[in-house]
Amino acid sequence: MSDRLIYLPLGGSGEIGMNAYVYGYGPADNERLILVDIGVAFSDMETSPGVDLIFADIRWLEENKHRLEAVFITHGHEDHIGAVGHYWSKLEVPVYARAFTAHLARHKMTDRGQPEEMVRTVSPWPEVTEVGPFKVGFLPVSHSIPESAALVIDSPAGRVIHSGDFKLDETPLVGEPFDPALWAEVSKDGVKALICDSTNVFSPHAGRSEASVGPEIEALVSAAPNMVVATTFASNVARVKTLAEAGDRAGRSICLMGRAMRRMIEAAIQTGVLDSFPKVVSPEDAATIPRENLMLLVTGSQGEHRAASAQLARGKYNGIKLKEGDLFLFSSKTIPGNEKGVIRIINQFSEMGVDVVDDSSGKYHVSGHANRPDLARMHEIVNPTMVIPNHGEHRHLREHAKLANASGRASIVAVNGTMLDLTGDQPSIAGYVETGRTYLDGSAQIGALDGIVRDRLRMAMNGHVIVTILLDEDDEPLGEAWCELMGLPEIGRSQAPLVDVLEEDVTQYLGRAKEKTLSDDDKLEGDIRRIVRNSARDEIGKKPEVTVIVSRLS
Repeated sequence: MSDRLIYLPLGGSGEIGMNAYVYGYGPADNERLILVDIGVAFSDMETSPGVDLIFADIRWLEENKHRLEAVFITHGHEDHIGAVGHYWSKLEVPVYARAFTAHLARHKMTDRGQPEEMVRTVSPWPEVTEVGPFKVGFLPVSHSIPESAALVIDSPAGRVIHSGDFKLDETPLVGEPFDPALWAEVSKDGVKALICDSTNVFSPHAGRSEASVGPEIEALVSAAPNMVVATTFASNVARVKTLAEAGDRAGRSICLMGRAMRRMIEAAIQTGVLDSFPKVVSPEDAATIPRENLMLLVTGSQGEHRAASAQLARGKYNGIKLKEGDLFLFSSKTIPGNEKGVIRIINQFSEMGVDVVDDSSGKYHVSGHANRPDLARMHEIVNPTMVIPNHGEHRHLREHAKLANASGRASIVAVNGTMLDLTGDQPSIAGYVETGRTYLDGSAQIGALDGIVRDRLRMAMNGHVIVTILLDEDDEPLGEAWCELMGLPEIGRSQAPLVDVLEEDVTQYLGRAKEKTLSDDDKLEGDIRRIVRNSARDEIGKKPEVTVIVSRLS
């Protein structure tokens, strides 16, 4: 049987978040494997209430972990690195990353009680790591977090470049600039496939450099008469530095608020990504500084409920409260799905009289992802035989495939679970594996099909009734049924208390029930559940979730 080169997304294709991509080489169904990235997505109250994090379903990889050689992490964003500590014990292979990313990965391993020494620091291209049939090198690329890298993946079937998240920024301020000559050199002997970021394929204009943001921010901060607060992604070290330097040049003391922001800056300094950063003051000292001389850099650019931005919007944080005439800057783009949380914060600040500036003008934020013209330029530089879009919803992948086809390059849309054979000159579908999601719910990992989140959604939408009945040794009811209501109106259409209506209907049923029914718990629970749901529907127009407790004296 001939060997083949396969690509299998388990997360991150057909969605944005929880990236996890498998590459394999060898005999069909017995390939040696590597995993690129192992990230998370974040929950929302509409689809996953109470859930802390969402992971890709890696059961297929667990079942084949005896074939897995290593994990390679392209950069330190949560959607690429966030699950490394949670999932390492299921995979038990070395994790390779560049210094800054490795620093973050070790923290995540330690936080979950996993061995941090399994995270191995590698140098950028031309250094390569040999694992099984693969040679893997980290090719520097600019993005919105330091030391981002594409992966050059060599196998006997040819060279593949996995772009990771990237933009074509030749003046990124922090981290390496995009080097088209280096990319051309790496690609000159032929690239079989470019697996490529699709996030901004619908953005028609070439991306702007990080360097273009600084002057605009500095002008805004310098003109502000009172306290200035700014938020951005904590991982965007270049932007945090730009904000801090703008405040410093305006004569303001700088205070970092939020654990994630402090941790990122500390990691950047410890790993040499940052060689300087303006002096910062503690939150305690910040509370004593005149407002017009203070600038806070805070977490919570996406409206996160517990982050510093949201807490300031609700009142105060670390002893500091915003007042009328203060300025709050969102130096970030709102990720689709987070609009409600961000708008809520903006309105709360507005009620305080705080002036809020967002990115609607385009002055104070630039994306970390390549726009459509940048993707076309990347295709030309690398000149791959085929382009496989990843990192995007289905519409992004399909549009990116069209862009590749327009320049004569083979392409195909592969969503999560679609295994591609990249061995020839045309990508082909080699099969499908079952994929989905798993949830971190508190400290427990649960499956998307376990029914837990589904039940939680049903209770949130429909309310809950607990019905308790008591039967004696002869299976006769002792007294009336009693009900407890949660999340339901007290009064229904009959203008009687809903709890009284439900208890009366259940008690009447018990009075009519035959001896055989009263001795059968399953029959009782089913009948009572149906009666309560139907009675509630008649009274309030909803059929709540019902729990029936049958207690017997014996």
